[in-house]
Amino acid sequence: MENLRLRTWTAIISLVLAALFIAPNFIDTSKMTWWPAKKINYGLDIQGGIHLVMGVDVDSVLVTTVNRQTTVLSADFAKENIPVKGFNTANAKAGALDVLVDSADNAKRVEALINKNYTGALQVVSTTAEKVEIRYYDAYLLDQKQNTIRQAIETIRNRIDEFGVAEPSITQQGNDRILIQLPGLADAEKAKQLINTTAKLDFMLVSYAKSPDEVRKMIDDAEKAGGYSMATLKYTDYIKRLNDDLKAQLPANTVVYFEKGQNAKTMEAGSTPFLLETNTDLGGDSLDNAGVSFDQYGSPEVTLRFNPSGAGKFADLTEKNINRQMAVVLDRVVKTAPNINSKIPNGQAVITLGRSGDQQQMMDEAKLISTALRAGALPATLEQLEERRVGPSLGKDALDKARLGAIVGSILIMIFMVVYYKGMGLITSVTLILNIIAVFAILGSLGATLTLPGIAGMALTVGFAVDANVLINERIREELAKGAGIKAAIQDGYAHAMSAIIDSNVTTSATALVLLYFGTGPVRGFAVTLLAGIATTIFANVFVSKVIADNLVHRFNIKKISV
Repeated sequence: MENLRLRTWTAIISLVLAALFIAPNFIDTSKMTWWPAKKINYGLDIQGGIHLVMGVDVDSVLVTTVNRQTTVLSADFAKENIPVKGFNTANAKAGALDVLVDSADNAKRVEALINKNYTGALQVVSTTAEKVEIRYYDAYLLDQKQNTIRQAIETIRNRIDEFGVAEPSITQQGNDRILIQLPGLADAEKAKQLINTTAKLDFMLVSYAKSPDEVRKMIDDAEKAGGYSMATLKYTDYIKRLNDDLKAQLPANTVVYFEKGQNAKTMEAGSTPFLLETNTDLGGDSLDNAGVSFDQYGSPEVTLRFNPSGAGKFADLTEKNINRQMAVVLDRVVKTAPNINSKIPNGQAVITLGRSGDQQQMMDEAKLISTALRAGALPATLEQLEERRVGPSLGKDALDKARLGAIVGSILIMIFMVVYYKGMGLITSVTLILNIIAVFAILGSLGATLTLPGIAGMALTVGFAVDANVLINERIREELAKGAGIKAAIQDGYAHAMSAIIDSNVTTSATALVLLYFGTGPVRGFAVTLLAGIATTIFANVFVSKVIADNLVHRFNIKKISV
């Protein structure tokens, strides 16, 4: 009896806790600090939202990495007094570059420096009297690509979190894609705008190797020869194609980007080309914070503060390039290109948005830019490959149908159990209800997201919960048929059925864990619900049902329970 009393109180306390955790889904508990506040969130397929697939430009990251590596190598060669003629980065997308030399002796010195200073990162592929071919190790390149994807996912997550989108699902797809699912259409629209404004920030010096007139003529000639213009292509596609076409004419380590005119509504309506140097090595990852302020005329502007490392780079850059222009480039668009009048040692800068146009529109743009920069700089540009929207009415209709199916199925199962197993079937029906309550309580305590596959997982929970009770009830019937009393039949029936129940639940758990580890989005939701259902089945339909049966026969002296 002492053991029964302990089990009874354990069951009661557990059910009270389940009620506490499930309550926030039905009543407002925010004012009660002691009450659990987490509740179940609804997934994209239930409350509506947006589904995006973004392509990550991993190749551009490799090109940037190689170009930055040439800057570092130049400093190393100068320090060791190794004369080199330059670098060839034509194969940068493959993680390779050539160091151009003038003698076999200098080539050997370059090879020795690489082997000494870059073990595990760079390898010398071949050496001649004219060049040293260098390539990143495959493992290093793979790690760089994976880091790029991971950093992009975390950056996107940070940005979406700032906009308060509940339970976003952001996962990698393949080698260069990111799947983003954002429940809640209103918030998703803001998040989509923020994602598409990728806010890849760079500080680039304006090159004077070509005059503005020369740059404009080269652009016009390239457009005429290729039969395209900024109006006929997406801006990112236009920039890529233009710079590819001008590569042979442009100085090394330079690129052409555009600034939108202050009075122009679109880039193609009025833009100014800039020839920019790409080797300044100062980008958004050097930022500490960004915010919105107002200039002396009351126009919004974005203020930037660099971290200590970035502040040092910024101070160096401004000190060495006084009286030159430095462009602030956001997603390959020149936002401003002020003159560097003096060294800026405090690591603070401002992005001006101009003083024309609608004030509220400028304020919204300043907020969007500062939010994006504050959330972190993407390591690579993104391209939207797919978009699907689920309206809230469609999600509600799907939820209503799924709920109706689950309720009807559960009621039919309970009716069958009561008709076929009578008294023990009634106990099974009661514990089945407690089982579903416990599943919701676990999901609520985790703040989990409920999807339509998750509801399917709950329906499956009802199935294998009843299966456990069928095993138990049939075992009890066998014991009663042998002439055992009700107390002994219940005891032996539960004991003999446990091995089969545990085996079936362990194998189902193994499948659910695999789905949880390898699955994404709704598949993971199904796996979480399934695992929660397995735990609650053992608790409610095995433990609690035995507590009820034992109390009936031991505490209330019921002599017979029909099975």
